[in-house]
Amino acid sequence: MEQYDVIVIGAGHAGVEAALAAARLGGKVLLTTVTLDNVAFMPCNPSVGGPAKGHLVREIDALGGQMGLSADEACIQMRMHNTGKGYAVHALRAQADKPFYHNLMKKIVENQENLDLKQLMIDEVIVEKNEVKGVKAETGEVFAAPCVILATGTYLRGKIVYGEVNYDSGPNGTRAPQKLSASLLHIGVKLMRFKTGTPARIDARTLDYSKMEPQYGDAQVYNFSFLNKVKTREQVPCYLTYTNPTTHKIIRDNLQRSGMFNGYVEGVGPRYCPSIEAKIVRFADKDRHQLFLEPEGLDTNEVYVQGMSSSLPADIQIEFMHTIPGLEKCQMMRAGYAIDYDCLDPLQLKASLEHKQISGLFSAGQSNGTSGYEEAAAQGLMAGINAMRKLQGKQAIVIGRSQGYIGVLIDDLVTKGTHEPYRMMTSRAEYRLLLRQDNADLRLTPLGQEIGLVNSERWSSFTAKRDLLERTLFSLGQTYVAPTEENQKKLAELGTSAIRSKISLLELLKRQQISYAKAAQAFGLPELPAVVAEQVEIQAKYDGYILKQRQEVAKALKLENKLLPESIDYRSIKELSTEAAEKLATVRPVSLGQASRISGVSPADISVLMIYLEAKRRKEEQ
Repeated sequence: MEQYDVIVIGAGHAGVEAALAAARLGGKVLLTTVTLDNVAFMPCNPSVGGPAKGHLVREIDALGGQMGLSADEACIQMRMHNTGKGYAVHALRAQADKPFYHNLMKKIVENQENLDLKQLMIDEVIVEKNEVKGVKAETGEVFAAPCVILATGTYLRGKIVYGEVNYDSGPNGTRAPQKLSASLLHIGVKLMRFKTGTPARIDARTLDYSKMEPQYGDAQVYNFSFLNKVKTREQVPCYLTYTNPTTHKIIRDNLQRSGMFNGYVEGVGPRYCPSIEAKIVRFADKDRHQLFLEPEGLDTNEVYVQGMSSSLPADIQIEFMHTIPGLEKCQMMRAGYAIDYDCLDPLQLKASLEHKQISGLFSAGQSNGTSGYEEAAAQGLMAGINAMRKLQGKQAIVIGRSQGYIGVLIDDLVTKGTHEPYRMMTSRAEYRLLLRQDNADLRLTPLGQEIGLVNSERWSSFTAKRDLLERTLFSLGQTYVAPTEENQKKLAELGTSAIRSKISLLELLKRQQISYAKAAQAFGLPELPAVVAEQVEIQAKYDGYILKQRQEVAKALKLENKLLPESIDYRSIKELSTEAAEKLATVRPVSLGQASRISGVSPADISVLMIYLEAKRRKEEQ
C-alpha cells in the first residue's frame, strides 16, 4: 500500500490547485482523475474571470496559486469589465484557449515535485473512528493518507440529460464515479443533488459573422498574475448576436421535451446562469436575449454559444439556432446538455474546508455546491493549504470577509449553506471597496509568504512595488503646491479649480480631474510603473471611503474576536429562539461574528449569546 500525505480526488480546477499547493508545501501528494484528458479541463465556457470571479483569480495569484499565471498564458482575448463604474467592481475576464490551458496545466502538474498524477476511479474513502485513512480505487488498489480532499466537481454520480436522452456520465461524456457517493453517505457525509448545464458548440466555418457585432479585447495588455509575465498578446474577437420571437416560439413549443421540464433533471440549477428555456419562461416579456459566440481556441473550429445553455433535444437545438442572425446555417459539433450531480452540504464543513466530524476529510469546489472555475480553484487552494497545515500541526488559514473574496466565498458556504449552485458576486462582499482586484497582492501576498507558497521572485517583485507605493504616498503628502500664478495656470490647464492656500500633492490627487500622470507632467514628479500609479490614485481619491470601511471592519472584528466554545449546548440556552438554537447547533459557529451571519439567528439571539459568554467568563474567574 502506497503512503501519501494528501490524496486529492478529482483534477479539475479545485483539484489541481489543491494538489499543487500541498506538494509545494512539502507534502507527498496523489492527484487522481477519471481521465488524464480532463486535467484542469473547462467543461463549460472557455473563459476565466469576470465580475467577482476575476477578483478571486487575482487573490489566488497573490497567495501563490497557479490559475492566474496559466490563464495569462492561455489567453486569446482580455477585457477589463465595469470600467464605467468604480474601481471596486473593475474585473478582468479572459477568453482562454481551452485545449492549450488544459495542456499547460497538465504539464505543470506532471512536473511538480512531490506530486503523482494517476488516472483512477476512486470508489471509496476509507475512514476509521472518524479519521481518514485513505482511498480505494475500482482497480482494488488502496492508497493510504491521513488527509483526503474531495474535488469531484460535477462528476459525482453525474447524469447527462438533453431531451429524452439521459445517461450516467460526467461532463463531455466522460465516466462519472457511481460508487463514491454511497461511500460518502456510509461515512456520514450529507449529500445534495444539484444541476448545471452547457450550450451547444458549433462549427466556426458555418457561421456568418457579418450579421453579428464583433467584441474586441482591450488594446491595453492586462494580466491576472501580479508577476506580469505576458507583455504582448494577439487577440481574437468574440461576436454578439440575439435570439428573436421566432427562436422563442420554437423553444416554447417544445418545453415539454426539455430535460428541465420533462422530469429527467432532478437537481436544483443555478439561478444566475439559467438555461435558454428558463429565460424564455422567466422573462416572457422579452423579445430577445443576447448570445456571445466565443472561440474555444486558436486550433479548433469549435465555438461556444454563451447564453444558450439547453437541455432540449438535439434536433430542437439545431432548429432554434437556425433562426438566429449569423447562425442560419450553423452545424452543431456538440449538443448542449444539463448535468445532474451529487455535492456536499457545505454546512458540514469548518472554515478550513475540513469536515466537522471526519478528521482529515476536506472538500473543495463544485463538490461544495458552488459553480464556476474560479470559485473552485479558490477553494482548492485553501483546502490544499489547510490539509498540509493540519499535518504540520499548524493552525488553519482562514481568510476573513474583510481580507478577501475567498473569505467571503468560504464563509458564505460554511455559515449560510446553499440551496443552489453558489456563484461569487461583488454584491456578496460588504467591504468590496477594500477588496479590489488591483490590491489583491497588497492584501494577501504577505499571507502567501507566511504560508510558504510565495516564491522569491514573487516576493521580490511584491516588496519592490509595495515599498515604491509607500514612498510615493509619503512624498506626495509632504510635497506642497502654493497658490502662485504659475501653479494656478497649471491647475487651469489640468481642468481643475484654483487653490486658495497651499495644498499637498496627495490632496490634489483626490480631485477627479487629476491623474498621477497629469500631476507628474505638471509638477515634475517621477514616472511610476502603471500599477503603482494606479494604486496611488485609488488610495488618494478613495481615502475617505476606505477609512470608513476600515472603521466598519474594526467594529465587526469585535464580534469576530468573541469566540464561542466548541462544547456549547445551544439547545440548553432557554432564552434563544427555537430556530436559532437549531441553526447554531447545526453550523456550530466559531465566533459571535459568524453566528450573526446565520440565517434565522436574530440580533436578540446574539445578545443572549453575549450575556451567556459574559456569565461564563465570570463563573470561570470565580
